[in-house]
Amino acid sequence: MSDAETIQPPDDQRIVDLKQALEERYLSYALSTITQRALPDARDGLKPVHRRILHAMRLLRLDPNQGYKKSARIVGDVIGKFHPHGDQSIYDALVRLAQDFALRYPLVDGQGNFGNIDGDSPAAMRYTESRMTEVATRLLEGITENAIDFKATYDGEDEEPIVLPSNFPNLLANGSTGIAVGMATSVPPHNLVELCNAALKLIHNPAATTEELIHPDPSAPPSMDDLVRGPDFPTGGQLVEGRSSIVHSYETGRGSFRLRAVWNKEDKGRGVYQIVVTQIPYGVPKARLVEKIAELLLAKKLPLLKDVRDESADDIRLVLEPRAGTVDAVILMEQLFKLTELEIRFPLNLNVLDRGTVPRVMSLADALRAWLDHRKIVLVRRSQHRLEQIAGRLEVLEGYIIAYLNLDEVIRIIREEDDAKASLMATFSLTDNQAEAILNMRLRSLRKLEEIELRQEHKNLTTEKGKLEALLASDKRQWGEIAKQVEGLKKAYPLFEADGETLHPLGARRSLFGAVPSADAAEVSEAFIEREPITVVLSEKGWIRAPRGHNAPIDEKGFKTGDRLRLSINCETTDKLLMLTTGGKVYTIGADKLPGGRGQGEPVRIIVDIEEGQDIVDLFVYRPGKTRIIAASNGYGFRVPEDDLIANTRKGKQILNVSLPDEARLIVPGEGDRVAIIGQNRKLLVFPMAQLATMTRGKGVRLQRYKDGGTSDIKAFMRPTASPGPTHPAEPIPSRPRN
Repeated sequence: MSDAETIQPPDDQRIVDLKQALEERYLSYALSTITQRALPDARDGLKPVHRRILHAMRLLRLDPNQGYKKSARIVGDVIGKFHPHGDQSIYDALVRLAQDFALRYPLVDGQGNFGNIDGDSPAAMRYTESRMTEVATRLLEGITENAIDFKATYDGEDEEPIVLPSNFPNLLANGSTGIAVGMATSVPPHNLVELCNAALKLIHNPAATTEELIHPDPSAPPSMDDLVRGPDFPTGGQLVEGRSSIVHSYETGRGSFRLRAVWNKEDKGRGVYQIVVTQIPYGVPKARLVEKIAELLLAKKLPLLKDVRDESADDIRLVLEPRAGTVDAVILMEQLFKLTELEIRFPLNLNVLDRGTVPRVMSLADALRAWLDHRKIVLVRRSQHRLEQIAGRLEVLEGYIIAYLNLDEVIRIIREEDDAKASLMATFSLTDNQAEAILNMRLRSLRKLEEIELRQEHKNLTTEKGKLEALLASDKRQWGEIAKQVEGLKKAYPLFEADGETLHPLGARRSLFGAVPSADAAEVSEAFIEREPITVVLSEKGWIRAPRGHNAPIDEKGFKTGDRLRLSINCETTDKLLMLTTGGKVYTIGADKLPGGRGQGEPVRIIVDIEEGQDIVDLFVYRPGKTRIIAASNGYGFRVPEDDLIANTRKGKQILNVSLPDEARLIVPGEGDRVAIIGQNRKLLVFPMAQLATMTRGKGVRLQRYKDGGTSDIKAFMRPTASPGPTHPAEPIPSRPRN
């Protein structure tokens, strides 16, 4: 087909590049998700759906002192006027605003079943009723005074606010979470008093850093002058985090906070106790938490726990019953913290919309500055709006005063003149607004037109006008007015009631700080293992097994043909075993990981990675705090703490450096003040323990020199104290037999 015969597409069909089209459409979708769904505005801390819910409730006049209305009515108005999405998604957002266990400072006062901390669903929207809380009215304060801009709704028939005036630091006080396209946000809730103090510090010192806004000692008793300590979750909990980590998270806007359940130990007498959990981490459904603990209990993964019960009513009360009164409560809880959601890490990702348009990760100081800058804009706009109102009222008052002074003439003009308005304006030099106000005045108001009252109101408004003009002309005065507003907000939700001792139900800090319990990590690890006695059996060819019980009979039939017993050790399943090989490496084996007593066991080389050509020298039980003497066949050796022998990998840990044909020969207990070493030449040498170097790795020092042969045995002992009486010949030190 020639070029002239090429089929041309119709004019109404447009050919586009697929790659370019996908990029444009995906970018549009991503921006819509980021700005309209997932990320909150840094100024009011709200997403569009929450902002529209509050705006719809304001239009329905659902103030805190008014009656409730059905939630279905609110959801219907939100869908019909502002947010054309699914009713269930809007109702879910409304429900969360009313849950005191989800929001630190709830924005909706709900009546009915709005769900609970167990994770149960709320009742349907036709059964519940809602109205705004006082906090919500603070977010809307000044919305009718030209404080913010409005935009057209999706159908162009109405208007909705772009952002709320927000006389409340909602972003940080209530927090926010969301997942967008390629980014996410996670802001934990905070205490209002602490945020107000940090904001006041920023007002007085705009150059203050994030670290200067953090409390110097988060674990100190709370006071009304506290700076930001850290998150303050509605469900309480104990924050286990150091100040340096908190500062770093708030400086970068990214990090996490370690949050634990709050528990106490209740003594039941006769050496029996139970653990009661009174606060659980934020966002963890209590029913799911109890179910998880019960599953671990049935799976025998919590050997220290006997039972778990949920005795909660209005307050949380989870009862944990230990298996015995001798169980350490701290170790039991550390075990639960490790395996369950009694401990979580709540992420911090302060990724919010800066000025409502650009997503940006902010620091704590940046987030507070964004709110304060917005409050300044709101203050200026409201002041200008009030000035316009005052100017209009002053104009009317001046007209009223003229009418009062010339009342008879005004009445005559109204009665006799055809165009009373024009006559009034011409006779008394009135403006259009003044003449209109006089004509609209009722007759019954004439008796109230007292000159003194009119002039007093005029004077008051003139004074207010001067103050507002001075306020708008001075940046310092504007920040001073904002500081007064923040102080008033702080006093509205204090930490304590008027008596100074009783905690305020909404303002008091709920999440307190605590230190990490000083439980030994080894003890916590052992708590996961059911303790029982075992006998470790090692054969000459390196096969190992662990029958239950101590001093269990060892049958020769339990070994392979040509194999026999090398050694047996009595220990427990919670013990660690240390094994030395001829290459000078020490391996760590958990006694609970050894195969049982049935059969011939398993080769040690399956459990640890012993290098080719090396053999086992000795196997013994690890005892913390003890020491060992390690020696090579050439007479070199040193003293080493057993704590330094622990290897964290299957490949072991190199302790004694040897080179062929020499090899590691002995590792014996190193407790005593004397060391005796005997060589294969049957020569014995005794010297003070103080002369033996203590090392963690190396070749060591020469313990005994040999012309032929090497080390046979070594022993540490205490020199007997001198005592009166007949002397006896010294008994020979028995040498250790070698197989």
